Amino acid sequence: MYLLPNLGSEINSAMKKILILAANPTNTNQLRLDEEVREIENSHKQATNREEVEIISKWAVRVDDLRRELLYHKPNVVHFCGHGEGDDGLVLEDDNGQMQLVSNESLGEVLKQHLS
Repeated sequence: MYLLPNLGSEINSAMKKILILAANPTNTNQLRLDEEVREIENSHKQATNREEVEIISKWAVRVDDLRRELLYHKPNVVHFCGHGEGDDGLVLEDDNGQMQLVSNESLGEVLKQHLS
């Protein structure tokens, strides 16, 4: 999970956003990502300040989707669901639903662009 500061003092007055990005490519071991997201959503429903936090879920995320969703939603928190390759990076999907590795360096650059 990545915490992203967002627009200075506006973060205190605006609704907080948690962006859940899920990818489970067809050529990888199938994970129960739906259960993970359900648990997050159920916890949110039970929270006392739930009206202050919006949860946005995106599925079958591709590299271009990552950039687009960060720019569109401007989340305070990004939660990735799916496969990771440790020091090699994060697994998203390509246009055919197959595994596409995103290096940690590339992911860092995308997140830095989002912050600026």
